[in-house]
Amino acid sequence: MKNLVIGCAVAALVALSAKTEARVPARYQVHQSISWVSLNATEVGEASWYGAESAGKTASGEQYDMNQLTAAHRTLPFNARIKVTNLKNGRTVVLRVNDRGPNVVGRLLDVSRKAAELLGFDRAGKTPVRVSVLRYPKGYVAQPIPLLPIAYCAQLSK
Repeated sequence: MKNLVIGCAVAALVALSAKTEARVPARYQVHQSISWVSLNATEVGEASWYGAESAGKTASGEQYDMNQLTAAHRTLPFNARIKVTNLKNGRTVVLRVNDRGPNVVGRLLDVSRKAAELLGFDRAGKTPVRVSVLRYPKGYVAQPIPLLPIAYCAQLSK
């Protein structure tokens, strides 16, 4: 119990210490469930495509255009560049993440119709793919692990 109180006190001192001048600006995105993706991450899963029926705004706020090279991913930040490889035929294409999804359990990625055509699965509807992160958006900093609030530490010490 003593160690817990000391740990909370140290955390409070660190949190309340003066900020340095050389701090890098950070942009944080709030997610209900955060799935950590490391730099140069690679995922393998199933991709599908969406076309004219999905017309409207994407989760990033821009208008969906099925003729652009874009994709929907559940956790990668908007404007991240990814290389998608169709594992059935070896075709690859570089896409920009601008939407959230897919909303089907077991799917890794939704791509635009144009991307599906270039990857060679527009007639099939879905295919196994490898997704590799090429570049995160400028200024993107991963969400840090949150520290326990001081009030919570005080409740634990009672």
